[in-house]
Amino acid sequence: MRLALSCAVLSLAAAVPLAARAAAPVPAPPSVNARAWLLVDHFTGKVLAERNADAREEPASLTKLMTAYVVFQALTDGRLKLTDEVTISKHAWKAEGSRTFVQVGTQIPVDILIKGMIVQSGNDATIALAEKLGGTEDAFAQMMNEYARRLGMQESHFVNSDGLPTPDHYTTARDMATLASALIRQFPQYYGLFSLREFMWNNIRQGNRNTLLGKDPSVDGLKTGHTDAAGFCLVSSANRDRMRLISVVMGAPSERAREEASAALLNYGYTFFESFPVKTAGATVLKPRVYKAAVEFAAVGVPADVYALVPRGQGTSLTTTARLDHEPLIAPLAPGERLGELTVTDGAGEVVTRAPLVSLAAVPQGGIWTRMVDTIALWFRKS
Repeated sequence: MRLALSCAVLSLAAAVPLAARAAAPVPAPPSVNARAWLLVDHFTGKVLAERNADAREEPASLTKLMTAYVVFQALTDGRLKLTDEVTISKHAWKAEGSRTFVQVGTQIPVDILIKGMIVQSGNDATIALAEKLGGTEDAFAQMMNEYARRLGMQESHFVNSDGLPTPDHYTTARDMATLASALIRQFPQYYGLFSLREFMWNNIRQGNRNTLLGKDPSVDGLKTGHTDAAGFCLVSSANRDRMRLISVVMGAPSERAREEASAALLNYGYTFFESFPVKTAGATVLKPRVYKAAVEFAAVGVPADVYALVPRGQGTSLTTTARLDHEPLIAPLAPGERLGELTVTDGAGEVVTRAPLVSLAAVPQGGIWTRMVDTIALWFRKS
């Protein structure tokens, strides 16, 4: 006789009273010296601190994170190679603001231009990349806005690739955190560029303006920005003890203030919260019966790694519950088809995070005899 498995509960908690697992009090987040800020956990998306996170701000050179996203996507798709040579136009060469010191008419490899954009924040290198992919900077800006829309950056609009002040060029701290998380998640092969302290080009040593890279070894990105109107901005990410946080600071009054604000936010997150891996991508969570199928049971699991972020001291009280959306399951099932939900709760019964449960492999229909037998079984199941 074949048995159906409708749910499973996996407890990560020790059998101790809830009072013994009470976490230390979590104080309010720090109030930092900036117009807007946000602190978010990369793996869960949980916001730990924010102020004016949805207010429109001028992004200055934080714009180059969006430019980098478009460039990395082109590299991933094969539309661009790191070794491709880019001819520097007069428009790129004449760029105002920070520069990588490329010369008009010369051909520079994409790899060098990306480093010039990220490390030195060179507007000339940035525009050269935009023209390589978009033909013109205006066309490239349209690409930026389309990718921003796909990422859910609903309060952002880009007019240029480098971030020089322009009417109708804006973003928010929340959108910048969304973009930073996408860069980390989607392009791990290029993310290391954001932690480069310096690089050499044309006998010129060019240093990274993100001063936190040299003061906190856990910080590995991402980008600074500054104009008179935007103030001093910094998108930072740090990775400590399996926990990655992203901080966004916009409109700080000085370079030191943006550094101190970013450090304060990151330290708050790591001091009072901890992250736990709950399930790894592709791990089987349930094996429910599937009717009219070529196989008896389906492997059901999570499509991506699942993490839980909780106040320090609460990690051992986590409990996971896996349930199917409906029963019985009937073949065919497509790979990746949503079948249920994994719920993670803390010791007080509060939901910490949720994740979809999907079919980890295709489950085809069985033969005529199997389908006929299971049709009868389903009839008796309903009766």
